[in-house]
Amino acid sequence: MYLNVKKAHRLHKASFSFFSNLIDHCLSSKSLHFTKVIHAQLIKLGFNTNTFLGNRCLDLYSRVGTISDALQAFDDIANKNVFSWNIRLRVFVKSREIDSALKVFDEMPERDVVSWNTMISCYASIGLVDYAVEVFGSMLNDGVRPSGFTYSILVSSVTCARNGKEVHGSMIRNGINFHNVVVGNGLIDIYGKLGLLDYAFAVFLRMEELDVISWNSLILGCCRSGYDRLALKQFCSMIGMGHSPDGFTMSTAITACTNLRDLDKGKLVACLCIKLGFLSNTIVSSSVIDLFSKCNRVEDSVRIFEERDVWDSAVCNSMMSSYAWHALEENALQTFVLALRENLRPTEFTLSCVVSCASVFCPVEQGSQLHSLVVKLGFESDSIVASSLVEMYCKYGSIDYAMNIFAEITERDLISWNSMIAGLGYNGKVVESLDLFRKLLEKGQPPDEITLAGVLLACNYGGFIDEGMLIFSSMEKGYGIPPRNEHYTCVVDMMSRAGKLKEALDIIEKMPCEPSSEIWRAIIHACEVHGDLKVTERVAEKMMELEPNSSLPYLVLAKEYELRGRWESLVRVRKAMKEGNVKKVVGCSWVGIKACVFVFGPDQVLDLGGKDIYSILRLLMHDMDDEACACQPSSEVERDG
Repeated sequence: MYLNVKKAHRLHKASFSFFSNLIDHCLSSKSLHFTKVIHAQLIKLGFNTNTFLGNRCLDLYSRVGTISDALQAFDDIANKNVFSWNIRLRVFVKSREIDSALKVFDEMPERDVVSWNTMISCYASIGLVDYAVEVFGSMLNDGVRPSGFTYSILVSSVTCARNGKEVHGSMIRNGINFHNVVVGNGLIDIYGKLGLLDYAFAVFLRMEELDVISWNSLILGCCRSGYDRLALKQFCSMIGMGHSPDGFTMSTAITACTNLRDLDKGKLVACLCIKLGFLSNTIVSSSVIDLFSKCNRVEDSVRIFEERDVWDSAVCNSMMSSYAWHALEENALQTFVLALRENLRPTEFTLSCVVSCASVFCPVEQGSQLHSLVVKLGFESDSIVASSLVEMYCKYGSIDYAMNIFAEITERDLISWNSMIAGLGYNGKVVESLDLFRKLLEKGQPPDEITLAGVLLACNYGGFIDEGMLIFSSMEKGYGIPPRNEHYTCVVDMMSRAGKLKEALDIIEKMPCEPSSEIWRAIIHACEVHGDLKVTERVAEKMMELEPNSSLPYLVLAKEYELRGRWESLVRVRKAMKEGNVKKVVGCSWVGIKACVFVFGPDQVLDLGGKDIYSILRLLMHDMDDEACACQPSSEVERDG
């Protein structure tokens, strides 16, 4: 069109609407060359005095040109208005030049709601929420009435209760009556994330129009705050009121059932998923797999997984996580191999799960191969994957590798610190573990219950009783973390190892919760060493109540009676064990020789190539001698070797 006009030498007669149409054409074609030609002709014919066309050219440059092009177009506008300045401001915001944007904002002779929204959006987009809220306050002080879009920006970025309430209060004062469903949904979402369900429900009930996002935000908020039954109640209300759920709704409802370990309700929701055709949805399938797994129905998880027509990374991750939850590490690794054969690219969650499984099941060589895969895929800097690698190498005893990986993590989260602190502890590096804990505190990072469990574990392994008890006694007052069963287990085990059985029992008696079987198991092992019969009888009785199928209390008690020559008591214990159909669990060991892994019990060594295995055992005992932790071989080993 433009070429025909130019060729006919009628450009001087071109109308205002003609150039506006040409600019529209440039916008759709995104041609910078065409834009510059049109702009040059506008200036040549004097149309640059027209503010509307000048602004349109400026807007065009801001979308298809460079910053310098846009600034030149701004300078060419003879009569600039607030729209001109807003476009110039948007140019710098779009290119993330915050200082330049702020300078333009301060220089503006006039600001409207768009100007303020642009600046608020600028700060919100880079995570400077407090600055965004501050600009919002200045906007109100300047007498500019916020629009629905203003609030939609703010509610989507607010991260604390104070700011959320400020924005909500301003909406009420300015007469925003939640006609804008986006704003209402944003407020419900932010209050749900912050656990302020009363405020979330207040907004929800005031909204004149509800959509599926409104319901999803409310149901998810209930789940996040731990009110899973309330989440299911809202889900039922949604269905009862005739609102159609989507895949996210169904997934959240199933997650609520999973958190409650309510298999019956979970099955009902899963049946509704099938009826509505949502089971093919990735997040729904993943949630159903997780439901069955957490409710100890892993075979149903496998069935859901295998019946899918198409696998993707999320579903495979859920299946691997389910296997790992049930300590089926080999199955998890097999699923990982299947995913690779399906050309599914592993995610950071995939690799974290696989590395964790490998630390339990695989020899160190295969763990190193997984580490190489992590590097090849570019996930070595991911804190979650790196933390799993740290944990893996710690379990392998390769503490130097673990320390190197930990040192290279640029942004360490608490999981990374926890993995390294615990890893140092159970590798005998107790002093280093406690030093790392102190460094964590010096950085101002508050520990969680896992951190403190790792520190107590280190104190336990190192025999640092005073340090361990000091940390344990300061858990609630110093860190605001009430001790849980795992913390009591560490402390009881620590006291028991030191021969302080009565003190260990005193700790158990003062527990605010019912002691777990692991706590009694920790103390009964010490009874074998320190031989206090009264304590042994009491602990064994408790263990028999909590773990009726465990042979450990019977065997420890029988050994104590045998050592003291109390034959009648010995016969009584063995009879009770037989009548209770309690089977002795035979221990086993395994040794990797080249590509073969030999698993053997005490009577199977010679059948599985005993000479080679004993060669490995002697090397291991030699290494333990060097580490001053040698154990004497049994007479059976000496005799058979």
